[in-house]
Amino acid sequence: MTVTEPTVDPAILEHAGESISESLVRTLPGSAYSSPEVFAREQERIFERMWFCAVRSSELPKPGDFRTVQVGRESIIVSRNRKGAVRAFFNVCRHRGARVCSTDGGTGARSFQCPYHAWTYDLDGKLIAAPNLTKMPDVGREQYGLHTAHVREWLGYVWICVADEAPSFEETVMGAVRSRLGDIESIDHYSVDTLEVGKRIVYDVKANWKLIVENFMECYHCATIHPELTEVLPEFADGFAAQYFVGHGAEFGSDVKGFTVDGSEGVDRLPGVTDDQDRRYYAVTIRPNVFVNLVPDHVIFHRMIPMAPDRTIVECDWLYLPDVVASGVDLEKSVRLFDLVNQQDFDACELCQAATDSSKYADGGVLVPSEHHIAEFQAWATEAAAD
Repeated sequence: MTVTEPTVDPAILEHAGESISESLVRTLPGSAYSSPEVFAREQERIFERMWFCAVRSSELPKPGDFRTVQVGRESIIVSRNRKGAVRAFFNVCRHRGARVCSTDGGTGARSFQCPYHAWTYDLDGKLIAAPNLTKMPDVGREQYGLHTAHVREWLGYVWICVADEAPSFEETVMGAVRSRLGDIESIDHYSVDTLEVGKRIVYDVKANWKLIVENFMECYHCATIHPELTEVLPEFADGFAAQYFVGHGAEFGSDVKGFTVDGSEGVDRLPGVTDDQDRRYYAVTIRPNVFVNLVPDHVIFHRMIPMAPDRTIVECDWLYLPDVVASGVDLEKSVRLFDLVNQQDFDACELCQAATDSSKYADGGVLVPSEHHIAEFQAWATEAAAD
């Protein structure tokens, strides 16, 4: 017997964001987080249309270095050409559609060769060789090169858009930072593009990507599940997240010396950080897949890769001054704080995911006042996936 996946009731979606009372607002229904149909639409209409943060630029230091990344339903090869420019190609051979690169990445490649019939492409995606190609003069080398995706480098990361026409990077990606911090100059003070990865942790989260975004946006849960974080940022215990207010950074506790698991002193302060930014934590959400966390001595950068309705890979980078990383100083207390926060958050998201198919959550739940801004995100995700 074939089981047909139920669709999400449009009437329930329409009620999401409605006020139930002065304090409570309706959420999305549970099926919005578990339905393969909804997830497929999000992959196509959100992740394959928007700018997607894919790779740290330093992972591609030389020509021929490459990584393969998943953007929506597409596998993309991200590489540097011989002039050092970043290029992005759909990982699909123009001959019979075989996957050209089956590894996660590599270094020093001279070209990309399809393992099926040996169609070979240079680092700009041009077709340069194939069996009997010289006997087929009508096969254009450019015309049958790899399909390209749009690329930008910003904050030391490679951003990709696989849509035919990319939306304005300045209005969408940079606009998200501007709307949160009030201007772009505020993030420029951290010189994120010059920092180095001191630690990377990859989390395999058994939860929908929207649950992870919603969790990051609010702090109503902070007093309950983040004891270490609220010791460092006491105002979080009141339930209002830093990004609830434009330009606001949560202030360190009076006896806290650094953004570490025990509040002890961190490492060298980033030289561009202003006195107003010192001893403060700023959080920024860049839709659809990035969280940026700014503290005086380092930056914590999350990238989400949605894999299924109930599975999201999260790559988290802790970024420090190059001299700090090169010195070999122990970063454990610095890394440990947000690693704990991540684990606590992801455990909570998995608890929510487990209930999304319950009949008692079919109509969704509610948002309290300190979470009302989540309704805007839910409305955006619903409308974007419906376009």
